Amino acid sequence: MNVDTIIGVPFESRPLRSLLQEAFEPLQPPSPEQSQRLFKIRSADSAGQRSSASILVNRMYAWRGYDTDHVPVTQLPERITLLASEDELTIGTITIGFDSGAGLCVDQPFALETAALRARGLKLCEFTQLAVDSVMRSKRVLASLFHVAYIYAHRMMGFDSLLIEVNPRHVRFYEGMLGFQVLGQPRMNPRVNAVAVLMRIDFSYIHDQIAMYGGRPELALQARSLYPFVFSVAEEASIVGRLKRTQPDVVFSHLPIPPPEMAIAAGV
Repeated sequence: MNVDTIIGVPFESRPLRSLLQEAFEPLQPPSPEQSQRLFKIRSADSAGQRSSASILVNRMYAWRGYDTDHVPVTQLPERITLLASEDELTIGTITIGFDSGAGLCVDQPFALETAALRARGLKLCEFTQLAVDSVMRSKRVLASLFHVAYIYAHRMMGFDSLLIEVNPRHVRFYEGMLGFQVLGQPRMNPRVNAVAVLMRIDFSYIHDQIAMYGGRPELALQARSLYPFVFSVAEEASIVGRLKRTQPDVVFSHLPIPPPEMAIAAGV
């Protein structure tokens, strides 16, 4: 395994519609050829990798008419971009944003809600720029990206509350497949020029779901969620150990705390 690879994952793949836009169909047993395929998850540390992430995000969102932010060419201390790739072809990406003095992307349309959460003492982070190549159609790719992002944010850095912005059409998917809850009313998001809904989930809930279902795809029909397709508890522990050995500076204890006015803005 390459030094920059976090984990290699065997997966199934079928040429169906985009993972991000439609509800999942029942998983079909992979053919022998499909079961031999492998994708790798790594952090996008180079300009070329980050450019590949931007291209995929733009392609997957543009056809729906959404504007998108580019993945920054240089790594920012408050953001980590992950890539899923097969034979150096980028097939998925997600960016983790950690709360800091610069705030979060979701602050722009949802400042009152995020200020209220900060006032409660919650350590906030966000997952943004999630995209999976439309021909992959793999629960395993999306679940693996989500799980590694969870490991970075919660297991490595100690954040306890996760925020996402989604199109109102996708609310039911994130509620059912991952357990997110709607927070507040839909608002226009000027970054993507579309209406967005703010959703939140506690990492403690994700932790419990991983403990019950992680690494057990045979329970997919029972759970009716993505959690059977994430890594097992033992696999998660192995990933955490690898990250601590290969990326010891991932714990950004130097991130500046959000200023008090972010909480005062909510009137709490």
